[in-house]
Amino acid sequence: MTRRFNAVGIVGLGTMGAGIAEVLARAGHAVVAVDADEEGLARGRGHVEHSTGRAVARGKLTGRARAELLGRIDYRTSLDSLAGVDLVVEAVPERIGLKADVLAALDRICRPDVVFASTTSSLSITGIGVRTGRPGKVVGMHFFNPAPVLELVEVVRTVVTEPDVVADVVAFARSLGKTPVVIGDRAGFIANALLFGYLNHAVRMYESRYATREDLDAAMRHGCGYPMGPLALLDLIGLDTAYEILDAMHHRSRDRLHAPAPLLKQMVTAGLLGRKSGRGFHTYDGPDSPTVVPDALTPAAAGGDGVPAREVRRVGVVGTGTMATGIAEVFARRGYDVVLRARSQDGADAALRRVRASLDRAVARGRLAEADRDAALARLAPAVPFERLADRDLVVEAVAEELPVKKAVFAALDRVCKPGAVLATTTSSLPVVECAAATSRPGDVVGLHFFNPAQVMKLVEVVGTIATSAEVVATAREVCLDLGKLPVHCGDRAGFIVNALLFPYLNDAVKMLEAHYASADDIDNAMKVGCSLPMGPFELLDVVGLDVSLAIERALHLEFREEGLAPAPLLEHLVTAGRLGRKTGQGFRDHT
Repeated sequence: MTRRFNAVGIVGLGTMGAGIAEVLARAGHAVVAVDADEEGLARGRGHVEHSTGRAVARGKLTGRARAELLGRIDYRTSLDSLAGVDLVVEAVPERIGLKADVLAALDRICRPDVVFASTTSSLSITGIGVRTGRPGKVVGMHFFNPAPVLELVEVVRTVVTEPDVVADVVAFARSLGKTPVVIGDRAGFIANALLFGYLNHAVRMYESRYATREDLDAAMRHGCGYPMGPLALLDLIGLDTAYEILDAMHHRSRDRLHAPAPLLKQMVTAGLLGRKSGRGFHTYDGPDSPTVVPDALTPAAAGGDGVPAREVRRVGVVGTGTMATGIAEVFARRGYDVVLRARSQDGADAALRRVRASLDRAVARGRLAEADRDAALARLAPAVPFERLADRDLVVEAVAEELPVKKAVFAALDRVCKPGAVLATTTSSLPVVECAAATSRPGDVVGLHFFNPAQVMKLVEVVGTIATSAEVVATAREVCLDLGKLPVHCGDRAGFIVNALLFPYLNDAVKMLEAHYASADDIDNAMKVGCSLPMGPFELLDVVGLDVSLAIERALHLEFREEGLAPAPLLEHLVTAGRLGRKTGQGFRDHT
């Protein structure tokens, strides 16, 4: 028989505890909310009143419903007040000793059949539960912040949690309008185990001055469609909270990639905690404000450090694939004279037809005037001999992602292109300097990593090698801006910004599936619902292509030699079996 959790206790009225109290009261439950002192109660009550007041102002809650909701919450300072509840949700600070002490005290107060739930995001539920006389009735209920808004709840079972307790808590979470996923007791559960490795890697990039905070955040927002960049998200979470979660995960997983970046500890020690303190990676116009304000690290709006850019009006594009034709279309639509070079006349004509088809679609959708389409096509010429590129100011190589092929193209460009021409590669993971080394002009070679589809995606990673001249980097930046793109700058390192942050996260998701910790559906749902990502990791892997993903992960592992970056064996096996994702109809899922 399913338990009925009518009266529910909450211990701890910080942001999370107050948010859960609101969720429970909104669902009609009687709530006993406990904090250590009157100050804590006032703070918790303030959170609930402010949140529900906002809901009324936005038309999501009536004034009467708000009054009824607030009336269901009874604020107390004694754990003894929880003697009559059916379920207790512990939401005290993320310290295992404190959480265990709270549940041990509740064990002496509450009825033997009462279920205890911990909201920990990374600590061991087993380690907390064994401090009670009822470890079989202890589970994790990891809500996501803000609890009234985000739907995901990770229900964490231990090896001794009673199956009916898990089932009842799952049913209870659904009754609150939440989406529960059931998982085992391991470091970080699903969402944090995947999310915080990614966030920690971003901090290390910033710490090493590989990219600016603005470029790191912009790269993930515009390159992956994430709602927030990693450093802005850390500021929202709180750097102290992030440090505690990473530290707890590292203690349990012993994975060096979970070891908190030293910069995190330094910032926490200095009181730079993010939005809550008014300053973290970014500076805000006050504590608890979301508004970023300029500070000493904010880059000048003009960019380029005053280095003059070369004039670019004539452009060449080498290649006939999706990326090459997309880039050619982007340049032609912005008024550049474009030569699209292919290995054969048939290939060049076919590439031109693909550009025309894309422009026709834009016209049909009302996004481009017929006259502008015709003008763009008039600026685009197909070619076969490399000599047709001799007068180009900029040549963009977009051939297959194979280093020998790219090096051969750059050697040919070196022979025919005029002095001062900028030579760019669109590689997403190969060393740009290897392409530069195939020429006698390495200072003129730069990476211009467009994202697919180039006609739509705004981001371009501008990759300077150790030999690239400042003038060429400035030229690449100005060209991107003229195309209406957003350039972000980084060094010549495997994966650049986006792939170096994205693919270790995807690889960790595959390892999680491989370990039978959670299903692909649950992992995808956890990241979409809990972290507001546009796609789950397995959806994204199938779209990108498992073979492409494996190649990028191998490049990252070879570059950094980190054991944690080694491609998951399951990914290797799926590629070997020909399950490459949507393009073959089978990947992590079957596609029709």
